[in-house]
This record gives sequence, structure tokens and C-alpha cells, in this order.
Amino acid sequence: MQGNSARRRRALGAPVVLGLLLLGLACSTMGVGPAAAQKHGPESVAPVAEQLIEAVVNVSTSQAIRGPQGLPLPSVPKGSPYHEYFDEFFDSRSGRSPPDRTVSSLGSGFIVDGKEGIIVTNNHVIDGAEEIQINLHDGTKLKAELIGKDTKTDIALLKVNPRTELKSVKFGSSAAIRVGDWVMAIGNPFGLGGSVTVGVISAKARNINSGPYDDYLQTDASINKGNSGGPLFNMDGEVVGVNTAIISPTGGSIGIGFAVPADAVAPVVEQLRQYHEVRRGWLGVKIQSVSDEIAGALGIPENTGALVAAVTPDGPAAKGGLAAGDVIVNFDGEAVSGMRTLPRLVARAPIDKLVDVDVLRKGEKKTFKVTVGRLSEDDSAKSAVSGEDDADPATTLLGLKLAELTDELRAKYGFGAGIKGAIVDAVDPKSPAATSIKAGDVIVQAANEPVSNPQDIAKRIESVKKSSRKTVMLEVEDAKGGHRFVSVPLE
Repeated sequence: MQGNSARRRRALGAPVVLGLLLLGLACSTMGVGPAAAQKHGPESVAPVAEQLIEAVVNVSTSQAIRGPQGLPLPSVPKGSPYHEYFDEFFDSRSGRSPPDRTVSSLGSGFIVDGKEGIIVTNNHVIDGAEEIQINLHDGTKLKAELIGKDTKTDIALLKVNPRTELKSVKFGSSAAIRVGDWVMAIGNPFGLGGSVTVGVISAKARNINSGPYDDYLQTDASINKGNSGGPLFNMDGEVVGVNTAIISPTGGSIGIGFAVPADAVAPVVEQLRQYHEVRRGWLGVKIQSVSDEIAGALGIPENTGALVAAVTPDGPAAKGGLAAGDVIVNFDGEAVSGMRTLPRLVARAPIDKLVDVDVLRKGEKKTFKVTVGRLSEDDSAKSAVSGEDDADPATTLLGLKLAELTDELRAKYGFGAGIKGAIVDAVDPKSPAATSIKAGDVIVQAANEPVSNPQDIAKRIESVKKSSRKTVMLEVEDAKGGHRFVSVPLE
């Protein structure tokens, strides 16, 4: 046994040494020696880690998985060579399915209030858990209860009852941290608690399509399974992010990790402590990006603001005077650099606060006063439209066969009597409009002006041509109540 171990160590040792030699050769060739490394990187993160590691905890959860009920069980004759295998999985004497089993999972978290025992982690770490146990750095185990959770930012808040005050950490500014700044992650990767890794901020404002408020910090600090819910620290020992996700084809770290920024987490934590839920602001608009084509049609710079595609009737925006076709460029004193920026600004705005909303409307800048509402879970529910629709002798414009809305066409395409515009009865598949407009759509605005029939659209197109613009913007509505703006080339 001892000889085999020695041989295995020698066999494993060769490639490891070779790898280190190659790395040393590369460093030497690049002129990066120990002195240069000390000069350009942190000499040691030990002082910071020593101050913080006790505030980072391991989160252990357990959940009972119910066995399937009422399933027919196979019958195997006693003495059959396969009988013992079926006995392993089925209780053949009682004829019942396998018993319930308990599964456990591990994650990380950090203490933000040592006196009250308040702990932050990811919602997906504790989701569905029946029991939550917190393992402190000194080995102490405490039972935790859930204070509240927020699925949109994947944050959960836990509480334990400590015998003495625990070490805690504070949030820093994720807005202030820069790409290239050093950061440190502490967590429980693969159950190996108290692990410290160091890297830099690789990027900011990452959208990984996990939710409506994606604004992740990206880091190359090693983050693995079990790090979820753990803190990402700056070199001042402040939490600038909560480690949440990685991109990995292998399941292990490849240097692409994501953390929810502290500026998004801190207000969520405060609301969960106060209300046990998150209360977000609501504007009552449907928005879309300002594409290059739409920017050209509106005569505004590219990537400017958020385009209002529709306004919720009786919502805050409607009451404040906003309308479809407006481009929101500033909300409550903060610039709206793109479509993704606006939901985050509105969500964190205090409910009932009167804010200034700056918009571009028909090329002019206007400011509206809007009272922020409260976002509810069913705010995205669509208003039902049903009824009738029709088209008449058609006018063909931009490759679209357009007609006036008649009772016959309303019935054909499923529109109610309240909608006004020109119905698209057919689309030339070779036309530029074919990629964004389909038969059954209703054009309700052209070049920011309401239209009632194909003739109105023709007039608006001529007006746009005279202004030397190469595209026309159309507002389109479908039978499900969806609104969108599309930009169609005129040539």
C-alpha cells in the first residue's frame, strides 16, 4: 500500500512540477519577477481576510423529497436472480413506493448585524428548505429562520439567535468600484468552508438574463458551487457584491463569476428587515430599446433613453402625462442610458415620491411630474381585447397591404371596437417591413402621429420623406394588446 502511494505521488508530481516550471519560464520571459508582482498586486490579503472571515458563514439546508405515491409496482417471483435488486428499491412486503428521503445543500452567507443575528444569502440557496442551519467559522451551529426573500434579485435574509454578538460586515459602494480593482471572495466552495480567493472586477453591468434587474459585477476571483450567497469584498473590507452565478462548462470555476452589486442588495435587505417583503416603485409603462433605426426615425442620438411602447391606463405615467412614443432620458435626476437602466431606477424609487421624468417628444425635451406607484406581482397582466376587425380595398405601402378597420376585419383578427388605426392584411415577404410586422397587426401611429386609415399613413410617410429621413417609425398593436415600435426603411 505504501509503495503504491509513493509511486502515485511520483507519477502525479512530474506534470505538476513541469507546469510550475513552464509558468516560471513565462514570467521570466515577460519580465515579471517577484519584485514586479509585489509592486503591481497586493502584497498580501491576509490582514483583510483575517478581519472578515469570521463574518462569513456556511449555510446548510435540508428538505424532504416525497416518494411517488400510487405507482404500480413490478412483481418479481421470489428466488428470481433479480429479486434482491427489486427489494433494494421497493418495499415488496407492503407494496408501497420508496419512502421519503432528505436532501441537503450547502451555500454561503454573511452577517450584516452581529447583535441581531441577521444574515444575507442567495434565495436559491435556501429555496424550498425545511430546515436551515448556519455554521459559524468557529464551528458553532445555529438554527436559522427566514425573514424574507426576493426572487427578482435572488436575495434572502435569515436570522439566528446568537449567544454573544457576532462579527459583522458592512456594504460598500458597487458604483464606486472600477473594472480592474482587486476583490476578494470568501465562502464555502464544495463544502470547504472559509475559503479565500482573490481576483479583479472583470466587468460591470452584466446582463445574464436571470431577471428584470440584471446588473451583475463580473469577477475572475475563483467562485464555485457552494460560494452562492457569499460576499465579494473590496480591499477596504466592504461587501460590494453577493456571489450568485458562474459560467462554466465543467461545473468548476473558469474565471467568470457574477455577483449581485451591493447597491442593489442593500435596499432589498433593508426592506426585508422592515417589511419582510420588497416594495418596489412602479411607473406603468412598457418600454423598448432605442435601436439605431428608431433613433434615426426620431432624429435622436443612438442608444438614448428608453422608448415608451405603451402606457398603462390610470397608471402613474398616464396620470403624469407620459404617452407612447416618448423617449425617457432622465428619471428622478438620474440619466437613463438605455432600456435596462429605467426599471432599476424606478424599482428603487420610494413609493409615492413625486419625481421629474424628462422625455423627448417629437424632438423636444419635456419634463413631467410623476408620482411613483407600487409594483404588484400582477402589474404585467394584459388587458383583454376581443371583437371585430376588417380591411377594405387595400393600399400598399412599404410592402404592407393596409386597409381601414371594419367589423369584418375586426372579427377576422380579434380586435375590439376601441382600437383605431389601419389593419395590416398582408405583408410582402421581400419587403423590409416583413421582419417586424405581420398580418393582423394594427398600425396606430406613424411618425409619432395617430392614424385612422391607410391614407393617414401615406401622408405621414410623405412628410418623413420631405424631412430627408430614411426611415419611418410605426407604432403597432396586436390582438393580445401588445404594443411595440418598429422602424421601417423608406427605400
